[in-house]
Amino acid sequence: MSRDISEHRKKLLDDLTVAGRENSQAAVMFHSAVAARMGLGPSEEKTLDLLQRRGPLSAGEIVQHTGLAPASVTGLIDRLEAKWYVRRVRDARDRRRVMVEINPEMLHGGEDLFATLVNGLAELYEGYTDEQLELILDFLNRVTAIQTAATAEIS
Repeated sequence: MSRDISEHRKKLLDDLTVAGRENSQAAVMFHSAVAARMGLGPSEEKTLDLLQRRGPLSAGEIVQHTGLAPASVTGLIDRLEAKWYVRRVRDARDRRRVMVEINPEMLHGGEDLFATLVNGLAELYEGYTDEQLELILDFLNRVTAIQTAATAEIS
């Protein structure tokens, strides 16, 4: 990046950094509150979210998607299994492979915890054009990739 950036751009980049940190803090605090309500730690709650979105995954796939260290993921799965949120099952296509899947009955009613957030986001999205939503989606996908790589580096 050029050393001679305008004052406006410098302020914009500074504001973007602050806004990103505030958004991250809000997300962490929200998911910490949800996790506490469910009797889970934040990484356990987010792993359940991952399994809901992606379906059954192997421990290695959970490592890839989260950026967490393999030993951390093993302990995380053990804790979720002990609390009956997930179970380990043999892969139907490859019996040597073990998959982690959600016990759906344990999540019944959990969507109520997300109702205010989901409804608020739906209302927010209504104010954007399709082109703006595409830009926001691109940004979020790129930020997620950067954050996952950073997590893997420190795990």
